Amino acid sequence: MATEVNFYHLTRSSLEDALPRLLVKTLQAGERAVVMLGSAERVEAINAHLWTYDQDSFLPHGSVRDGEADRQPVWLTHLDENPNGAAFLFLADRARSDRIADYKRCFELFDGRDEEAVSDSRDRWRAYKAAGHTLVYWQETPTGGWEKKA
Repeated sequence: MATEVNFYHLTRSSLEDALPRLLVKTLQAGERAVVMLGSAERVEAINAHLWTYDQDSFLPHGSVRDGEADRQPVWLTHLDENPNGAAFLFLADRARSDRIADYKRCFELFDGRDEEAVSDSRDRWRAYKAAGHTLVYWQETPTGGWEKKA
């Protein structure tokens, strides 16, 4: 089964700005998510950020430090795991998963101001295409929204 892989080219927002908005939409759609980051330190930084990014909202999530993965609608990790039975996978900080096909949708978030990240994303695009996945490219608009390009 092909996974829909969505590339989010961040040109104005940081991961800390974009990720919570996408996770809120994921939960509104009734889905669970795994967010795979580049290191354990980044997991804890994003974990703390998600508790404080908006004082008027609550985004339920957890990491290994919090435990009870099966009860967490959003699981933050640096490992290639899916302990909460998520259908959506978010990849950031150049984290890589060998289990893309296990998910309904994958979201690749990359910093368009980082040439290495852009180059890495192009390589991933080619690899996903060769593997038969459905690819969608989203570019950030000047107003902070997203425009579907492909």
